[in-house]
Amino acid sequence: MPQIPQKIHELTVGQLSARSGAAVSALHFYEAKGLISSRRTSGNQRRYHRDTLRRVAFVRAAQRVGIPLATIRDALAELPEERTPTHEDWARLSHVWRAELDERINQLHRLRDHLTDCIGCGCLSLETCVLSNPDDTVGASLTGSRLMGARRRE
Repeated sequence: MPQIPQKIHELTVGQLSARSGAAVSALHFYEAKGLISSRRTSGNQRRYHRDTLRRVAFVRAAQRVGIPLATIRDALAELPEERTPTHEDWARLSHVWRAELDERINQLHRLRDHLTDCIGCGCLSLETCVLSNPDDTVGASLTGSRLMGARRRE
């Protein structure tokens, strides 16, 4: 991994890509989505502040655990500009996501537990299968096609 001298406070998109492991196209995408920012030189080249490395690492880590980009963007908006976020900054943001991640883990556990039953059954019934039709409250009285037909008549 190329080292960047301490006296360099801005990175080119290529340097940021090399250091972060993110493709240049991903960095452009992150910028378009408001996750990171850059300034433009007189030659219209992007320059990123050094703290962008941490922001990119944070985005990639959050994506790996399934946090949506919009949620990541909102979290990053709370961080100070032009300063490397502190451990306390990251701890505060990650704490907010803990309940969401715990719920996702619980959903995956339920999926795993029902998957064995579903494979053993093989029906994949849209009326009763907990994998094809999770948390269906209307299914007890009507199937999906009847419900849609009922709406058209109204």
